[in-house]
Parts: sequence; structure tokens; C-alpha cells
Amino acid sequence: MNEQNNLKELAKLFLKIGIIGFGGPAAHIAMMQNEVVVKKKWLSEQHFLDLIGATNLIPGPNSTEMAIHIGHERAGWKGLLVAGFCFIFPAIIITLLFAVLYKEYGQLPEIKPFLYGIKPAIIAIILSAIFPLAKKSLKTIQLTIIGGFVLFFSLLKYNEIILMFGTGIVALVIYQLQNNKNNSVNAILPISFFEFSTTHLTPITNLNLFLIFIKIGAILYGSGYVLFAFLDAELVATGILSRTQLIDAIAVGQFTPGPVFSSVTFIGYQIKGFSGALLSTFAIFLPSFVFVALLNPIVKKMRNSKLFSVFLDAVNVASIAIIIAICLEMGKETIVDWRTILIALISIIITFNYRNINSAFIVLGGSLIGFLLTFL
Repeated sequence: MNEQNNLKELAKLFLKIGIIGFGGPAAHIAMMQNEVVVKKKWLSEQHFLDLIGATNLIPGPNSTEMAIHIGHERAGWKGLLVAGFCFIFPAIIITLLFAVLYKEYGQLPEIKPFLYGIKPAIIAIILSAIFPLAKKSLKTIQLTIIGGFVLFFSLLKYNEIILMFGTGIVALVIYQLQNNKNNSVNAILPISFFEFSTTHLTPITNLNLFLIFIKIGAILYGSGYVLFAFLDAELVATGILSRTQLIDAIAVGQFTPGPVFSSVTFIGYQIKGFSGALLSTFAIFLPSFVFVALLNPIVKKMRNSKLFSVFLDAVNVASIAIIIAICLEMGKETIVDWRTILIALISIIITFNYRNINSAFIVLGGSLIGFLLTFL
């Protein structure tokens, strides 16, 4: 009975986050932190940080993998499946609806007025979640300095994966030098499938489509923008998809809640209808479930190992610094006038002073205020 309750709680929580989760992976992770660490206390801040660090070491969409990790922690492999599916499902349904309308009418509906106030509110949610995690991760002066360097280089657009792995390796080297030990440190390599050729597939079949997206899901690191670069190379360059369709798919991924990888549902539908949407979505998310299922059981063992602990602490700091950099970039793009400044300030005051308030109210409130202010 207890397992059933846990599964129901996971389903309810991740369906909610999947519905209100605007703003990309940083916002999703902030919402998860608020729910599972602050409110429900399912995880400690340290373990949540460790899961963020572990997630950044494997390919795939970070926020989806965090949902899967949390599900596994709460209710084993059943929780892994329930949390992951419920987080992804709302985005897939909403994106599929846009895909059908797009194919029928050739354009996307106008929803910019409602998005105007969402992004400043999302920034406030991210900041309120990152603040306690940052305090927890900056355990030493050394880690604080490392975090500052990562933030600096992240703002200069250096590759996220190089920054995270590089930070972990630097921390290990410093640790070895400080302790004068000759322990060998095994290289930590990203898990990936073997590459296989998927170019020049004309006419494209459902199998070809499945192979393209399972490959991308298995080897892709970084943000949604990296995903779109892969899609351009795999689909546009080979004549399977037009660049206009890709740009519209990007737009759908940006203004719908949930993981930006749901753009693939839109693309799959344009290419092969419902079967293409289903297969493409299944293929791109499948590697994340497999990787997390393999990685989750060893995260605690990594923390108990001194060398891995040093590595993980550094990766955690780098992850937080990168999220802050993303937040600053979002701020530059979205907080551009007195209206967005006002929405951001109100949202920050509420999120920092009323930590138990539901993220949905912040998102919906920002959307409503933004819509009303567009008339001024």
C-alpha cells in the first residue's frame, strides 16, 4: 500500500511540474528542488545536489533525468518509470496538439502576450531554488573559487561538458597534490551507444526515424540548442525536414511547458504522422531511462568514495554555476523593460519570502500580470 501511495504521489507531482514547467531545465530542476527537498523532504539538499551532478555526467535531457532519478529514489524502478513518464507526458500531448494544428493550417497560434510575464517569473523560481543549493555546494574556499571560474567561463559560452568534467578533474588533481598520494584516478567517460550512419535516408521509414532519434538521445550533451544543431544536421541537411519546419519546432519547444526535447514529437508528426511522433518521442527519451537506471544505484557509492566525492563536489559546484549563467542569460533576454523588471521583482520577493508557495501560482501569476501589462 505504501508503494502505491508513493507512486501516486510521484504521478501527481510530476504531472503538475510537466504542466507548469515553463523555462527549460534550470526552471524544472528548481521546481523539483522546491517540491522534493523543501516541501516534501524526500531528499536532502546534498543528495539532490549529487543527483544533479550525476545527471550532468550522462547524455540526455537533464530535467527529465532528474525526474527519473527522483522517481527511482522514491519508489524503485516503478517510480523511475512513473516519474519520467508523467513529467514528459503533458509536454508530448501539448506539442502533438500544436503539431496537428500546424500540419492542418501551416502556422502556429499567437500566444506571446501570455509568455511575456512567464519568463521573468521563472527566473525568480530558479534563483530561489539555486540559493540554498549554492550555499550547500560551496563547502570550501577552493570550491567557491572553482565555482567563480566556471561561472565566468560559462558566461563566455565555453562548452558545459568541458567545464564540468574539467572542474572535476582539476579538483582531483588538487586533492592528489594536497595529500601526496599516488592513487590512480580512473577516467570517467560518458556512456553512449555506438554511432551508426543515419544520413541520406530517402524515403525515410519509421525505423530510420527511430534510429536517428535514439542515436541523438544516446550521445547528446548540453542544452536544447545543441539538440537543434543535431536535428539540423540529421534532418535538414539530408532533406528530410525543411529549415522552416525546424525553426517552428524550436518555437514550440520553447513556448510549451516540460522538456524541450518534446520538439521531437512535433518533428516526428510532420515527417510520419502519429506513428512518427510516437516513435521519435520514445526513441529520444529511451536512453535517459536506461542511463539513469544504470547510474542511480551507484550515486551513493560515489559519495562514499573519497576520490569520487571530491570529483562530485566539484561537478556540483560547476552545475550550479552553469545554471546561474543560464539564469543571467535568460535575464538579459527577457527582463528588458519596466514591465518585466516589475514582474521579476514581485516574483523574487514572493519566492524568497514564501518558500512553500506553489510554483504554479508564480508561473500563472507572471503570465496573467504580463498579459495585463501588455495593454499599458
